Amino acid sequence: MGILDVQSFAVGQWISPDASARSIENAVTGDVMARAGSGTLDVVGMLEYARTKGGPALRAMNFHDRARMLKALATHLGQHKQALYDLSFATGATQSDHLIDIDGGVGTMFVFASKGRREMPDGHIYVDGDVELLSRNGTFLGQHICTPLQGVAVHINAFNFPVWGMLEKLAPTLLAGVPAIVKPATATSYVTELAVKIMLDSGLLPDGALQLVSGGLGDMLDHLGHQDVVSFTGSADTAFKLRSAPHILKNSIRFVAEQDSLNASILGPDAVAGTPEFDLFVKEVQREMTTKAGQKCTAIRRIFAPQSQVDAVIASLSDRLAKTVIGDPSAKETGMGALVSNSQKRDVLAKAAIIGGEAERVYGDPNAFEVQGADGAKGAFLPPMLYHCADPDNAMRVHDTEAFGPVSTVMGYRDLDHAIALVNRGGGSLVASVITHDSDVAREVALGAGAYHGRLYFNNRDSMKESTGHGSPLPHMVHGGPGRAGGGEELGGVRGVMHYMQRTAIQGSPDILTAIGGTWVPGAAEKIAPAHPFTRTFNEVQIGETIHTEPRIVTMEDIEHFAEFTGDNFYGHMDEEAASRNPFFPGRVAHGYLLLSFAAGLFVEPNEGPVLANTGLNSLQFMKPVAAGDSIKVRLTVKKKTRRTDEYGEVQWHVTLTNEEEELVAEYELLTMNTY
Repeated sequence: MGILDVQSFAVGQWISPDASARSIENAVTGDVMARAGSGTLDVVGMLEYARTKGGPALRAMNFHDRARMLKALATHLGQHKQALYDLSFATGATQSDHLIDIDGGVGTMFVFASKGRREMPDGHIYVDGDVELLSRNGTFLGQHICTPLQGVAVHINAFNFPVWGMLEKLAPTLLAGVPAIVKPATATSYVTELAVKIMLDSGLLPDGALQLVSGGLGDMLDHLGHQDVVSFTGSADTAFKLRSAPHILKNSIRFVAEQDSLNASILGPDAVAGTPEFDLFVKEVQREMTTKAGQKCTAIRRIFAPQSQVDAVIASLSDRLAKTVIGDPSAKETGMGALVSNSQKRDVLAKAAIIGGEAERVYGDPNAFEVQGADGAKGAFLPPMLYHCADPDNAMRVHDTEAFGPVSTVMGYRDLDHAIALVNRGGGSLVASVITHDSDVAREVALGAGAYHGRLYFNNRDSMKESTGHGSPLPHMVHGGPGRAGGGEELGGVRGVMHYMQRTAIQGSPDILTAIGGTWVPGAAEKIAPAHPFTRTFNEVQIGETIHTEPRIVTMEDIEHFAEFTGDNFYGHMDEEAASRNPFFPGRVAHGYLLLSFAAGLFVEPNEGPVLANTGLNSLQFMKPVAAGDSIKVRLTVKKKTRRTDEYGEVQWHVTLTNEEEELVAEYELLTMNTY
């Protein structure tokens, strides 16, 4: 196979590399296999194309439209995974590594698609939080909303995950309604290019929604504005250089960074040799050292064990590492492939030498190890290298030097406070794990180390069969960390989408808030229903449509019958003297659930119609007790509508119960599924 030309996709056109292109080597053979980069890319034109073409097209879609687009993209990518697998072997990654990068990236898109449909509105404005009462009578209210930024997101990604690294940023960006310009690391850009081609060829993306820079960005960042976002993954030095540029600072351009991290794992004091937790700990560390040849931002770099268990950890871990087959990543028996390049290999060896100044290498000789099915002298191969630092308190470099490869250091601790102090010396990390069966240990670590880490991963015999692993960022949970780790947060479900949206406080009347947010706010105008709302389809029923029922008197016979029928004989309902001593009750009162049942009887239309099912109640509150002889009536208002499937949508109803004095007795949100 000849040398690949890795193209960029700019302003709707594929652009081939030019004379300024960089060479890319095959990680396994060391041979030049591709070239990427163009010094003549129209970066200003790319930004304008995204802002004027991609942005408006995405914003014209609502959140659910964009979520459906993401699902379709993920499905399409999933149908072309084999081509991505085949190409990715050249990065040094094994088939198991592909499952993290390629399958993990596709899975992340599916999760964001699902969350977009379930947790975001079937509209264009995301309502953030409850209504705030800003006036005595409720005529002036406040609320927070989020709307898409009207700029472009520039994604600068690392070399280690050319697919997942792109998709974990792209999914929330597109869901927010913001176009993206993706700049992968040059070393593995050929894999990203293929993934982008697959997505663009699907025809699912609006023009301008996705562009690709293979090679350098040129001066693109100098042309960004306050509506734009930079999301960066890479080294702390590069992040500092980019985010501290005068143009970025002057224009307050959002900069999300995920960078260097001295992640750690703690073997709990209870997890001695012979326990399931000890074996789990060794397995987790071995996996993190060898997966992607240790080239993971979440890999375990520092290993903390009780001083009495250090020798056992070294022996068990060394034995497990010795069983790891190093070699051709496409071979089924290979447990660890090559680093991404010989340049990266040299960098890892240089960093390992720094660590070696404070720690003894106890496993893995880079000058004497076996490589199967490949030429170890030409490819970027290294063995897993385990170090032992006997004096972690007086060491410095083991706590601030990241060898971005299969390198980790074992250190002993005296007690849990000592372990927490040592793990925090990393200066902020993406993740720290604790393997323990002692819940008190977990709580102490959470209190003592939580502020220093973006994620704390606890595992033991109870959760080990279903746990996802120390080094697995999940789209449901935030991925980022304080301090050295960059101070950013990616993923985290809808939290990740918020990076590409502006939160705005709106203030006004209930009618204004209702019109903006698409959700009926108490106090807003009610619409007279032309027929009972339960007889109207999802499409027919309107926000604010309301019915008021006739009152119903609650009798003592009702209360006693409900108690006998349900078995709920709580004294507040059945014992007059005891109820009278209760500060909340005037005497015997009606069951709250009796009131809800009566409310349903007052507003429900019994005949077959578009309402398919009552699927739940939200935010139920009982404000005032109802005694025998009191009456209740119901107001039922259409609060919000959300399309769920092609057959039916969810209607949220605001329900209030009031007594004969017009006092609020109960309030809740009723959910029904209605046909279109």
